[in-house]
Amino acid sequence: MQQESSPLCAADISPDLRKQFAFLSGGRGQNGSPIIIFPEYPAFGELEEQEFHNVLTYLTSIPSLSSTGVGFILVIDRRQDRWASVKGTLLRIAGSFPGNLQLVLVLRPTTLFQRTISDILFKFNKDEFKMKVPVIMLSSVTELHSYIDRTQLTQELGGTQEYCHEKWISHRTAIEGFALMVKKTAQTLQSFGTELAETELPNDVEATSNLLTIHTEKKDKMKEDLRIALCQGGRLLESINEPLVKDPDYTMNQDELENLATVQRLLGQLDETETAFDDFWDKHQTKLEQCLQLRHFEQDFREVRAHLDLVYDRLSGFSDVGISPAHAEHILKELTNHEERACEVLDRALSLACDADQLIEASHYAVDSILPKCSELRAVCEETSAVLKAKKAHLLKAMELHQCLEKATKWCDDGIYLLASQPVDKCQSQDGAESALQEIERYLDTANQHKLTDLSSIWRDYESVLTQDFRDQVDRVFQKQLSMQEMFEKRRVSLKKLAAKQTRPVQPVAPRPEAIIKTPISSPAHREKSIEGDIINGNCRKGEMHLQNDGSRHPSVSDEEENFAVLRRHVMNELLETERAYVEELLCVLEGYAAEMDNPAMSHLIPNTLLHKKDILFGNMPEIYQFHKKTFLRELETYTDYPELVGRCFLERMTDLQIYEKYCQNKPRSESLWRQCSDCAFFQECQKKLEHKLGLDSYLLKPVQRITKYQLLLKELLKYSKGCDGEDDLQEALSSILGILKAVNDSMHLIAITGYEGNLGDLGRLMMQGSFSVWTEHKKGHAKVKDLARFKPMQRHLFLHEKALLFCKKREENGEGYEKAPSYSFKHSLNMSAVGITENAKGDNKKFEIWCNSREEVYIVQAPTPEIKTAWVNEIRKVLTGQLKACREARQQKGSDQISPITPTSTSLTLSPFKTNPKNLKKGEEKKTEPATVDPSTAALLKNNDKVKGFTKASLSMDASEENDGYSSAEDPMNSDPEDEGGKKLSPGKYVVVADHDKSGPQELTVKSGDTVELVKEGDDGRWFVRNLRSNKEGWVPAANLLTLIRESKSSQSLSSSEGSGSGNLSTSSSCSETYTSFSDIKA
Repeated sequence: MQQESSPLCAADISPDLRKQFAFLSGGRGQNGSPIIIFPEYPAFGELEEQEFHNVLTYLTSIPSLSSTGVGFILVIDRRQDRWASVKGTLLRIAGSFPGNLQLVLVLRPTTLFQRTISDILFKFNKDEFKMKVPVIMLSSVTELHSYIDRTQLTQELGGTQEYCHEKWISHRTAIEGFALMVKKTAQTLQSFGTELAETELPNDVEATSNLLTIHTEKKDKMKEDLRIALCQGGRLLESINEPLVKDPDYTMNQDELENLATVQRLLGQLDETETAFDDFWDKHQTKLEQCLQLRHFEQDFREVRAHLDLVYDRLSGFSDVGISPAHAEHILKELTNHEERACEVLDRALSLACDADQLIEASHYAVDSILPKCSELRAVCEETSAVLKAKKAHLLKAMELHQCLEKATKWCDDGIYLLASQPVDKCQSQDGAESALQEIERYLDTANQHKLTDLSSIWRDYESVLTQDFRDQVDRVFQKQLSMQEMFEKRRVSLKKLAAKQTRPVQPVAPRPEAIIKTPISSPAHREKSIEGDIINGNCRKGEMHLQNDGSRHPSVSDEEENFAVLRRHVMNELLETERAYVEELLCVLEGYAAEMDNPAMSHLIPNTLLHKKDILFGNMPEIYQFHKKTFLRELETYTDYPELVGRCFLERMTDLQIYEKYCQNKPRSESLWRQCSDCAFFQECQKKLEHKLGLDSYLLKPVQRITKYQLLLKELLKYSKGCDGEDDLQEALSSILGILKAVNDSMHLIAITGYEGNLGDLGRLMMQGSFSVWTEHKKGHAKVKDLARFKPMQRHLFLHEKALLFCKKREENGEGYEKAPSYSFKHSLNMSAVGITENAKGDNKKFEIWCNSREEVYIVQAPTPEIKTAWVNEIRKVLTGQLKACREARQQKGSDQISPITPTSTSLTLSPFKTNPKNLKKGEEKKTEPATVDPSTAALLKNNDKVKGFTKASLSMDASEENDGYSSAEDPMNSDPEDEGGKKLSPGKYVVVADHDKSGPQELTVKSGDTVELVKEGDDGRWFVRNLRSNKEGWVPAANLLTLIRESKSSQSLSSSEGSGSGNLSTSSSCSETYTSFSDIKA
């Protein structure tokens, strides 16, 4: 039952309590027994047993255990009632009172009659009450006062005690509610504490931070519940103490004192619970905060460690000592820039190590994990700093040697220039010889300041930087010195002899004009490039212009060859220098802008329109940078001394250079994004840090400028490399670069197509694109009708893919910059497997025809120029020829088991013109070529191929009356016989007509597509004499209109397929797995 499972509360039985048929007044008997008063209640007899039982059970549970142990005193007031009511009350109490009784006092009825009856009947019925305690019948309250003190009785019973039943119920309800709140709060706090104690610490920053936030929110909620409970307890305490506040002399009854003690005890429990929880939370919060600090440290450690590894790896890459002072200086500049970035990483690492020291000093719980990482950071920083210092010293040492070599080389070059500039005719005189000799002596006096003196000292002093290439370079310079000194010595000996002669001066003989070297650059520094090769090899003929005693002249030098060599080196130097500068600019953009977009310190400067759009703004610039830095630049440098061969480098990397196509395709989106955000503080701050005069948009244009720069440099090299070994490679590289530029340009147009529902990537490579005027013609039924006589052409932009030809309408240009580009609305497309072409149309050398479905659809296309028309026709022919080749290869793989010819002389597809009927040719008309025919052995496959899902039909022939040079797609049999090309040979048997033919002479036969004919004889003009098995008539028909009938069942299938196509020509389907439609080149 309920009372056994949980104690009753005032709130549960509030309606019963409010009836006030029994209550605890708070009074006590002489021995401290609680007093329960049963006041006058006329409806006492109507009370339900459960109500009565609940009220008495609740009232007996309120006093303390010590009081209830003594027993209760019941005061039953029935002064205004009858004996029946007294009896009923006593019987009910005796039957169901839940507590111990000490005394029962009954104020009997006061009327004379009822009092008399009560006295008499009480004596007779006393045993019915079955009470173990005395039941005393009282006549008045005065008698009651003799048992209970007046101060313990309410005013209704003549006492002085103040009692308000509603207030008593309110206090009991509040106290019990408060007790329940205290209990639940304690349980919640205990449960939360258990949850905190059992929580596992996360392994990452975000989870730890989230956990700390969640636990803090829960803690705050717990504290709020505690605050509410304490406030409620405080208000309850004030309510209980209210009588004392109003009247200091007020004396609380026992129940009020017990209520006061209960509330104070509950408030004390709350205070103790809150204190214990605060202590526990402080420890837990400290642990969570330390865990968060640890996770931050671990995350920063991983990031810093990764950056340190990158710095170290990058330092490892600085092993090159360069090939010239400028190159070494460039490498040193890169190293210096890397040093600046490395110092930032090192500073961050050392700062992180200091943070770790603070965690250790703060008695962090994970000292054993933090200390090794802290030591590792410091060790790596020291090692990286040492390597950086060593690399810098290494490069400075290399630069020092490079400068020595450059100084020695320049001294040699200036000397050679001096020898080459001394006029031969002036040196014939004594004065002229002495003057030239003095110039040479003065120059030789400067040797010690410039030339290399001792190789052994160089090997010793610069051993750490001398790679094999560097050694070879030193040897070459040293050898050049020796050769130059030998030249000077010979010239000096000759001049001394001339200066010592006292005879009549010899008439000077001027050298041939071509012997005087004329370089486009007159400075000695550039002069050496034309003479350097022979000096190194010991051959001094080209630079040495000294006079011979016998008066003979030295061999001449080719001015043009030397000049071209100088200019090639000049272009190569420009290529290398601009390439290095380009790589530096890309790195500057990626580190100064792109990397800063991920920098948390700069995130507040980034506008919302720029968030998470780094890939759009920079495209694949990182990929371009990696290619040029790690691959292309290094390979270009290997051709420094062989500029005429650099075309090979471009050819080897032509596939890699196609990454520019992706960059250029993204450029409009990048430009649009830049225009939206160009004025934001982020870009301004980055530009300020980089000290750039130009904005980011100028640097985003660099890749586009670079790919176009290559073709200019290659043109220059090609111009100066005539007759060189690498000329062909340069020409091919130039063509390939121009092809990439064309592909980039085409792709920029391609991405502007709108309205095409398919995937443009499925159409194959884009071959060509351009704007044309287009007329359309259509054949409806068997009659030819121009499509609404379309006199005005449509302006269409055509896109030729490997698999389809797209017709689009060009829209107006709008926008600015890269956004100022046309857009193209897709109109329709033609499958290249179903396309034929006619080179010349309407007598206009700028027009050609594109047609399909046996010329049911004809598009007359007019190009802007005849050259553009020729280019397009050739490109379309290449596509269709490629289809033919693919068809042949596919059929060769299929094997002969799929194609079983019924006749040994079966005809095949031919690439040569068929024989034509001279009667069909008119004077002044162009030669008409018959369409390609189909091998009879493939007839059985045609119907099945027609049903291949997802492919369109391709016309196998064209109308015999059209007077055009036609090119179409057709089946290519595997067993084509080259001897049969040029016309069909006689093959006895039955044939099916695949194209209508109207008789044009008395001996010709009119046939319709699908008719079955029998061959009678073969003519000499490409016609056969046949018998129509349907009409039993005979006559001549073009052989091209006939197809071998293999079997009766097969013929009916082919016929139905032909009729179902809606034209007089047999059609087939293009399938990548079964067969390929191909291009039949019928051009004579």
